Amino acid sequence: MAIVSKPNHWKSLRARETRLAWSLISPTALIVFGLVIFPAIFSVWVSFHDVGLHNLNDVFHAPFVGFENYRKVFADFAFKFQPGQSWGAAVTSVVYSFTATILTIFVGLIAALLLNRPFRGRSITRAVFLFPYVAPIVSVAFVWRWILDPRPSGVVNDILMKLGVIDLPIAYLATRGLALLLVIIFDAWRYFPFAMLMILARLQAVDSTMYEAAEVDGANTLQKFWNITIPELRYVLGAVFLLRLMWTFNKFDDIFLLTGGGFGTRVLPVLTYEFSFRLFDFGRGAATAMILLTILAIFMAFYIGVVMRSDEDE
Repeated sequence: MAIVSKPNHWKSLRARETRLAWSLISPTALIVFGLVIFPAIFSVWVSFHDVGLHNLNDVFHAPFVGFENYRKVFADFAFKFQPGQSWGAAVTSVVYSFTATILTIFVGLIAALLLNRPFRGRSITRAVFLFPYVAPIVSVAFVWRWILDPRPSGVVNDILMKLGVIDLPIAYLATRGLALLLVIIFDAWRYFPFAMLMILARLQAVDSTMYEAAEVDGANTLQKFWNITIPELRYVLGAVFLLRLMWTFNKFDDIFLLTGGGFGTRVLPVLTYEFSFRLFDFGRGAATAMILLTILAIFMAFYIGVVMRSDEDE
């Protein structure tokens, strides 16, 4: 009687391919787990515990405090809205993120429309427009601080005083209201090239025969823009808006380098830094980060579930 040997699944081609696939993705998976997944889970854990310098050497035995860290954040004067005094970090974050994102897309759309037309030196102009986005944030932030220097030697103060517009130098980045406006303008100036590239790529894919047909029908430039260009760009504009809003909502370095979070520009990422690395209350800092994440997740769910779905239904 012949003995039929069972196939060795361990040595089969499919098993070898599976082991090869796991060996290839394991380094990336370990890096993602160590730098993204574990810190995120650990931040949630820290937000429910009393973690500070006094027990940082034994953090995993920190006492559980429940929602006490969240209560402290909501009760903090730097977080909550105070009528007639300050907006608070939460409201400032929303105003800063939405306004800067909308302005970024608006400037990027104008730049994309200009660069979509053929003219001499278009390639050089594109390269120049990319400079704010590719330049190091530290260098451009300090150039802006030099331009807006509150001393008479500051570029803006020097020009305005010589023109007779102002008599005394102005501390632009130290004036409540004006400082937030300048930070928003800085954000739009720095990141409009990203929106420009995305929009320009879609503009160059639009069929030119639609514009020719509209021109034959007597449509003017504004009508072609509103009835052809905008509908063709709506998905790109939606994607860019969502990406830029998420990135702006989590922005820390721009505001910190320009104003340090003072003079009405304190946003939630800056408040998280202050709780964690100035007050050394890591539990409260993690709670602030979780509140920021929750606000952003609510908006994303609303935007994807309502705005994007309505576009698909059309």
